Formats: sequence, structure tokens, C-alpha cells
Amino acid sequence: MKQTKPFIAAAAALLFGTIPAAGLPFNGMLSESERTALEDGQVLIRNIDKYKNMSLDSDNEGAVKLRELIKALSPNYLAEVIQVKPYEGNEDLPEKMRGALMNISEYAGIPYWSERHERYYDLYSSAQIIATMKEGDSTTRINADLYMSPFGTIHTPIVLEQTDGYLLYTSTNNNKLKYEGITCVKEQNMKSAILLFRDGGNWILYGAGGVKAPKISFLEKRIETSFINRIKTFCNFIFTKF
Repeated sequence: MKQTKPFIAAAAALLFGTIPAAGLPFNGMLSESERTALEDGQVLIRNIDKYKNMSLDSDNEGAVKLRELIKALSPNYLAEVIQVKPYEGNEDLPEKMRGALMNISEYAGIPYWSERHERYYDLYSSAQIIATMKEGDSTTRINADLYMSPFGTIHTPIVLEQTDGYLLYTSTNNNKLKYEGITCVKEQNMKSAILLFRDGGNWILYGAGGVKAPKISFLEKRIETSFINRIKTFCNFIFTKF
């Protein structure tokens, strides 16, 4: 009997360890080249602007919570960062990622490329834990102060939730963020989330960061390059750490 192309593709995927594009939990927002990049294990970084352009398509409870968080924010600046890793050989990835995300002091010194100045700066020049609270067996809440030039100290509530089905990290800002005395982002209007969950034979690493801010001509480019690029930098740092 003549084998069909889908059968041959699936067999090749099993033999050579590639990831079939049809098997990834993403929607039609991803192009063929973007799916190919994920299949190759690359980190995919996308500027998507709005919630409706998010590519994550999974009924995993963590994925549902992440999408609800971003939808409630209704950002006008939004980016997503995605990577797919094989489960085999990375069975301890949740513990490794949890350790990296909770190591707040290591946030200081993450290299950040400034497009405006064409040089590297520290993403955060200081990172300090103010308080840590445990909620049951699955959730840890951390209040941290992160200093990000030129916007000053960000009072940052961080929530880390780990269950058998997912690891979800979320953070926001509890104070106004200002540039040269002008408020760029109001309280609770900048949110970041990093999600890890298993999908068949793969780990899905998905990060999203959004900002709800006024579209002011002289601030627009500053907000997009400074805040969104910093969110992308942080997600990429975590994803490529292991």
C-alpha cells in the first residue's frame, strides 16, 4: 500500500526527533517560517501589539490563565517569546526554571541592548526582594524592587504558581513609571508572564509581555523600544539559560 505524505512526515519526525508543525499548540498567527524556527528549537520573538494576535492555542490551565491576564490588560504594546524543547532529556526543566525565576538578585546585570544608544546596559541595575509569601503548596508571592534606568525603581509583585500541569510566572508594576517627569505607564499597566507546560513529547516555553499606555507621539517609540524590548530580553534570558 502506498504511504500517505502525512504518515511519512510523522514517521520522519519520530525517527529524526523533529517536531511536526501540526502538533504544536499554536494558531494560524504563526507563519510557516516561524513554525519552522520553533521546530528547529530556536527562540521566536514577535511584536504582536494586541491580544487578538497572540499565537498560543492550548487548553492547558496555565495557558488559559496567561491569556486571561493579557486580555484583561488590553495592551496596545505586546510581544510574545516562544521556544519548544524536547521533554526527553529535559525532565527537570520545571525545577530549573523555577529556580531561575525565583533567584531575583540574578535579574540585576542581565545584558540589555539599547537600540537608541547602540550599546549594552543592565536590564536592571539592582533587584531586591522585599517580602516573600507562600500560599498553599503551589503558589509563591514575592514583592521585589527592580531598578530600571531611566524609569527608576519598579515596585514589582511577582506570582509564581507551579502545579503538575504547568509553571506560571507573572509580574506587574505597583507604581507609576515616569520618563523625564512624564508618566509613561500607570500602576498595574505593565504585565509579564512566562509559562512552561508539557505538550506531548515537548516542553512549551511561552512568554508574553504587554504595556497599556497612551499613544503619545514623542513617547510611543520610547515605550515600545524600552519596555517591550526589556520584556523580550528577560524572557529570552530565561529561555536560553538551560
